[in-house]
Amino acid sequence: MATQTWLLLGCCIFFISAEAATLQNKVTDNPADQLVTALNSNRTAHKSSSLYSNPGLACIALQYIKAYQGDCNEVGGPNAKKPADGEFAETFAPNCGVEVKTLGPITGRLLGCETKYVKPDEAFSGILMKNSKSVEILYSKNHTEVGAAVSGSDGGSPYFWCVLFSNGTSNSSFVLEGGVAKISRPGCFSGANDQCNGANALFKIPILVSVAVGALIFSLSSLGV
Repeated sequence: MATQTWLLLGCCIFFISAEAATLQNKVTDNPADQLVTALNSNRTAHKSSSLYSNPGLACIALQYIKAYQGDCNEVGGPNAKKPADGEFAETFAPNCGVEVKTLGPITGRLLGCETKYVKPDEAFSGILMKNSKSVEILYSKNHTEVGAAVSGSDGGSPYFWCVLFSNGTSNSSFVLEGGVAKISRPGCFSGANDQCNGANALFKIPILVSVAVGALIFSLSSLGV
């Protein structure tokens, strides 16, 4: 009986440890950073300069996405809309902790929305590079920095991809109060050293513990322990 008890306990511990390790591996996986990498690789391959990844600008890109409130129909097409320019100073910057006086001009915007999640490089080539206007924005010489964001609606479909460009200076534009952006979920943004995908997933661990412990208690009860 004791052997069976310890065997069950060992299985539960192994299950929890394996799931925790799997989730932890996702911590460094930030699709917004990967999107910027794909963008800069494409620019340099076409003899354009690589752009500075500005976390303040990227956080604002995430706020830009949130302004659509999960409505894909307002992205592109005849019903396309975009947030008012005034929202950058009135809403987006305060929500990110960006000093309003350091907001720079937005020299380009790329925005896409899909019902299913795709890898960042696929999103870049298949969703954001949708026409000649998008290509023109990508290779513009007016840009010096970039911020990217990726978010689902309440953590699920549809998925939004947003890239904002600016011609600001890396150390003096979109400056974060205290040097740290305010993190808001759901969503990821580039340049923030943020544990993006893993942060939400790690909340699953207490649930896994509860399930495992419950299963253990039930099993022990069945064995009369």
